Amino acid sequence: MRDVARQAGVSLSAVSLVVNGKPGVSPEIREHVQQIISNLGYKNTQTNDSAASQAVGLLIEKSSMPVIVDSFYGEIIRGFQTEAQRMGYHIVLSMFDRNVDNLDELCSSLESKVKGLVIANDGDITAEMIGQLQAIRIPLVLVENHILNQKIPTVIGDNFMAGYKIMRHVLDCGHESIAVLRGPTKYSSLVHRLLGIYAAAGEAGKVIPPEWMPKPVSGHPHKGYMQMQEILRLPERPTAVVAISDKTALGAMEAVKEHGLRIPEDISIVSIDDIAESAYTRPPLTTIRIPKYEMGVVAFDKLQRLMLGESELPVQSVVYSDLIVRESCLNIKQLATES
Repeated sequence: MRDVARQAGVSLSAVSLVVNGKPGVSPEIREHVQQIISNLGYKNTQTNDSAASQAVGLLIEKSSMPVIVDSFYGEIIRGFQTEAQRMGYHIVLSMFDRNVDNLDELCSSLESKVKGLVIANDGDITAEMIGQLQAIRIPLVLVENHILNQKIPTVIGDNFMAGYKIMRHVLDCGHESIAVLRGPTKYSSLVHRLLGIYAAAGEAGKVIPPEWMPKPVSGHPHKGYMQMQEILRLPERPTAVVAISDKTALGAMEAVKEHGLRIPEDISIVSIDDIAESAYTRPPLTTIRIPKYEMGVVAFDKLQRLMLGESELPVQSVVYSDLIVRESCLNIKQLATES
């Protein structure tokens, strides 16, 4: 395929589309590539029986399921799957529970079934696990995960800046009393968001009281609900709450409303992710948009180049985020000016 790509003056990806009979190239390029294949004396021996050569793996921790309907990782998977199918691959989805599943069996299964592997998120998928998966020597790309001192191609959101920007927005709106709803520390993306929140608060000379940073409660279906309840039981409440994720914010909003309080008049709530539901909450949620679908596309593009043997530097690709201002955060400064 590299010989054909070089002779035809096209990319390896274009040759892959042609030999697999997939759309994505013009009729002229398809005819040109097929002619070069013939001229060079090659034959397309790809058959439907060689399933592993046309399969790519996607691994995620089981506790993140049901991942297909998960608002954040569902979008990443859709981006990855769409791009993979466009290039003629099908997806083998694997879920891992380290308390139940055998890693050796997983490695053996993936080695025989897939040509490349993407690991989405960390959490229960530890650095040691990834090291063992590297040992089976198939192309590997990480999404929303990275390992220090390991040169593995990675795609992440700019989580530190997402945390920084959302806290900066709350401060710019004039809020002095701000609570933070943290996430589990086993997820590096949530840790980096929290560090960004701390950085913005530190620049402004703000110290967040420990009682306004309750620990996450595992196992509750509404993330943030129990944390917000804990804050609302205190004698003094904040004017604004920064949630580590939209899911956490949705739970917090439910708790606030149960207490008969109004958003944003009594308490403002902001967060990070911009999942679909955030635009339809009452009121709509101010958040940071991380382009999740695009992260999946970039992850597959990296994996595709590795599988085709193209030169691919093991770099960490950061997908930039945007502040989406809606109605859940009261602008105290603006109100003071108007009055």
